[in-house]
Amino acid sequence: MRHLNSFFLLLLFSSTVQAQISSDSIQKLDEVVLSDVKLKRYAKGYKITVLSDSLLKKNGISLTDILRFNSNIYFKENGYGMVSSPSFRGTNASQTAVIWNGININSQLTGQTDFNTVSTTNFNSIDIRSGGGSVQYGSGAIGGSIHLNNLLNFSKHFDHTVKLSYGSYDTKDVSYLSSFSNEKLSMNIGLKYIDSKNDYKYLNTDQRNKNGAFNNGSINANLGYILSDKDVLKLYHQSFVGEREFSGTLSSPSLAKYEDKNFRTMLEWSHIGNYASSKLKVAHLQEHFKYFGNKTTNNFTFGKVNTYVINYTTDIDVLDNLKLKPIVAYNYFEGSGSSFGKPNRNEFSSTVLLQYQPNKAWQYGFNLRQDVTSGFSSPLLFSFDVAYEVSENYKLKLNGSKNYRVPTFNDLYWQPGGNLNLDPETSYQIDLGQEIKYKSANLILNAFYIKTTDLIQWTPTSSGFWSPQNIAETQNYGAEATMEFCYKLKAHDFLIQGNYAYTVSENLETNNQLIYVPYHKANINLAYAHKRLSLFFQHLFTGEVYTTTENISGPFYSVDPYQVNNFGASYKVLKTNTQQIDLSLKVNNLFNTAYENVAFRPMPDRNFNFQIQYKF
Repeated sequence: MRHLNSFFLLLLFSSTVQAQISSDSIQKLDEVVLSDVKLKRYAKGYKITVLSDSLLKKNGISLTDILRFNSNIYFKENGYGMVSSPSFRGTNASQTAVIWNGININSQLTGQTDFNTVSTTNFNSIDIRSGGGSVQYGSGAIGGSIHLNNLLNFSKHFDHTVKLSYGSYDTKDVSYLSSFSNEKLSMNIGLKYIDSKNDYKYLNTDQRNKNGAFNNGSINANLGYILSDKDVLKLYHQSFVGEREFSGTLSSPSLAKYEDKNFRTMLEWSHIGNYASSKLKVAHLQEHFKYFGNKTTNNFTFGKVNTYVINYTTDIDVLDNLKLKPIVAYNYFEGSGSSFGKPNRNEFSSTVLLQYQPNKAWQYGFNLRQDVTSGFSSPLLFSFDVAYEVSENYKLKLNGSKNYRVPTFNDLYWQPGGNLNLDPETSYQIDLGQEIKYKSANLILNAFYIKTTDLIQWTPTSSGFWSPQNIAETQNYGAEATMEFCYKLKAHDFLIQGNYAYTVSENLETNNQLIYVPYHKANINLAYAHKRLSLFFQHLFTGEVYTTTENISGPFYSVDPYQVNNFGASYKVLKTNTQQIDLSLKVNNLFNTAYENVAFRPMPDRNFNFQIQYKF
């Protein structure tokens, strides 16, 4: 009852402030194009990396590849195009939140997002927020969060883009983007279909990836309408339907197949005032899978979850230098599956975000959140962040937080193996960052520490199946560096961008590194452009990872370090005021390196992709 009272008090307070505010607010319409304002306004002390629209188009096919070569996030992939799981600052995949237009879309079954089921078509940018974010984004945002953003631009335009590509392993990719807007209406749609035999050669062997074919289609459609000078209505939708054969290992061939269906729809109403604005979001998410142990039969297991979301937020300018954001949200999760029955879960949360800027140099943030989740006692969460602009070229950032993750439906109910006695994970983290800018050069340095209690980990039992257990304590600490340098010499443009991460992630009972967490990961991107020609080169280094808790190096116990390089070239064969045609070629694994990022699951040999893009 106490939490329900808090809900209604926040709602009443927000509505009262709104009623007292002037309605002359047309000047603030530029803010409503972004659905998740709290990502940047209430995170001044956090490291936020923005991957632009042009970068997404250059790296094209998968979200995994985009993040692998352009961030500090480590991915383990069960063969190319198979299940892809991130490790953010040494945390596991279920401790990385994926946020779609402000809504957490991590699976209620596995607790994570498979990054090979997310199409990047029609996203305007992808933002990477490093550090704990459970206060703002709920369960799972422990290592960091990845934000998929659709923007609605109300400036008058009507644009189309068609892309056709063909590559190695009979890989075909076609996509269509269209964007339209006038003074009242803005809409865009992205369609994409990809199909690949994915039968690449296993280097240094006489084998091929015989059961790795995949195909998928996606729709990403968004609509915005200005109802008045104070009100905007927006509709977001994303669909993904895919089918994958599941690759085997070097010693164990596979006949498995997996079908994915993900649907997301959100309606958002925004009301804008001079000193306050509010948003009401209503969303429905559905995830559905079928797993065929043998693709030649009709026998399968399945799982399905429907998620219903109601979220109300208010942004209040209490003073010129003090901003307040109350948030109240209710989620209902309804599952069904052949291995876990028909579970459901209710989740209510109330959150308050505060941002204070006493002068130009200092900015402070302090946030609180209380969840009420059926079946669990959720802790009071907090976070704080500070940003200090020492000079025009040097900035210091500090943030800390308490975060959590509740067990998933699979953790609790999967048969055999589910454990109803699991406790939620609890985590504390702190992060210190520096940003140094000089002319066209930018350097970002971060050091972090994360301590987690009751980490949920699946381990084998004496009965022969796997079951999740709470591990007493783990700690993660390390350092990250991000560098970027731009240089222009007449008609020649040069860009160097790189990332490096040193990560220790250990079980405090054994002091051993957790499996599949490299101590070292680095990437560098070089780009050159001259008139209609552009070139780029990518280099990725990933250090050794252990595959057993004993931390033994060598075959069967670890995966060797590897280096992979990509090269690409693009040329504008036509460029007018209304039309543009680009031809591009990308060579992946340029030096034909034999490597794995999961033991005994080889990644592709050298391969090619040719693309033609027409804008009109």
